[in-house]
Amino acid sequence: MSPPRPHFLVLTYPLQGHIAPALRLARRLLAVAPDVLVTFSTTEAAHRRLFPATPEEVDGPNGGRLEFHPFSDGTEGEYGGGGSDAAEFSAYVSSFHAAGPRSVGDLLDALASSRRGRPPVTRVVYTLMLPWAAGVARARDIPSALFWIQPAVVLAVYHRYFHGHAGAVAELSRRGDPSLAVELPGLPPLPVGDLPTFLTESTDPGHYFHPIFLTFRDLFDALDRETPKATVLVNSCQELEVRGALEAVGQHDVLTVGPVLPTGDDETSMFKPDDGAKYTEWLDTKPARSVVYVSFGSLATMGREQLDELLLGLEDSGRPYLLVVRKDNKQAMLAELAEVEMGGERLKSGVAVEWCDQARVLSHAAVGCFVTHCGWNSVAESVASGVPMVGVPKVSEQSMNAWLFEREWRTGARARVDGGGVLRAAELRRCVEEVMGDGPAAAEARRMAEKWKRVVAEAMGSGGSSYCNLLAFVVDGATSST
Repeated sequence: MSPPRPHFLVLTYPLQGHIAPALRLARRLLAVAPDVLVTFSTTEAAHRRLFPATPEEVDGPNGGRLEFHPFSDGTEGEYGGGGSDAAEFSAYVSSFHAAGPRSVGDLLDALASSRRGRPPVTRVVYTLMLPWAAGVARARDIPSALFWIQPAVVLAVYHRYFHGHAGAVAELSRRGDPSLAVELPGLPPLPVGDLPTFLTESTDPGHYFHPIFLTFRDLFDALDRETPKATVLVNSCQELEVRGALEAVGQHDVLTVGPVLPTGDDETSMFKPDDGAKYTEWLDTKPARSVVYVSFGSLATMGREQLDELLLGLEDSGRPYLLVVRKDNKQAMLAELAEVEMGGERLKSGVAVEWCDQARVLSHAAVGCFVTHCGWNSVAESVASGVPMVGVPKVSEQSMNAWLFEREWRTGARARVDGGGVLRAAELRRCVEEVMGDGPAAAEARRMAEKWKRVVAEAMGSGGSSYCNLLAFVVDGATSST
């Protein structure tokens, strides 16, 4: 009897930074094997934002191979994090972990009994904030895999932390010196200040992000319960990784399958871009490698003081710039951000947009530097485009990502904020000059950026390390269900 047609259910938390790589992975699965089917699922509220005109199915150029079905997080509204109310966030996470397993179980059962000729799910793939997904799949004899949407070195740090090294991290964190090195087996010495903030700050039950710390704890506990061992797909390629990082999670089957990148016009976002013609045509008028692109991600909030310093530093740099400033981050920001309009007096050398096609911008020949919050999606897109970076990390694994491109890949510089967390104009100007100027540091950053661009392209191309790993995963997904 022939094996069943591979059918992957890809589940993700309802944040743009999780949805984007999960959806890109879904499309990569379709690309590496012509018989693969994928069902993509996030919460109902996020689904409505992604696909407001379609009730349940989205059938683009995939010939019906990719379908979209939401699951319930137990709420009526939209909430995935990023608000200011800690109790509200904690309540949402609790609701998500209570309602999600029931709803995803119902979805799997419905897909198994589908009358539309689509075969049952043969493998579940889930992202970071769904520690219950493996158990839901296991209860139905369906194998699962975690899609780790950060680099493998971060995975290794979490793994070591939850396997005997929490005390060492806590002790160094308490000393208050971020430069103190943490010695974790199999990894190079890491500054404690660069470890994920969910491990150094959010362990306190009163911390806003404590529910995320608990979720990660439950996630690694769930991985340990998988038999014979858990499968983890990493959104990176082995060539980008720190030596020893993949082996430091040796008890799991870890496969680098990325970095998964946008495939073109089918990129789906929860945010509506500004009129592309304005900023793309503006970029077209600028010399090669002359523009500073600035974006701090989908959850970025920016106070008036930081906005003023940012604009001052960009103007003083003497270089053209494209600045992403989200007006929908906080209602209170609307009046302040109203001053930042394209062509306004405060933007003599640049333009501002609320949202843009980042991959398209980074691949534009005019862009010579990316000032970024160092989220892994942004870092990966910048590396794949060969653009040097200036890092301004804040939370989660962002400081580790900055450590990677500054110390390991040598493709950028990290900006230092002041005691109040504000990036001052002079520091921004210094870092931009370091990666875009005429000095040896800038030349090295450009040279290394081009090198890693080629490395990523080779890894993701046919026969490359990530391509072969994903193809092997697809084949395993088909044979393990027979």
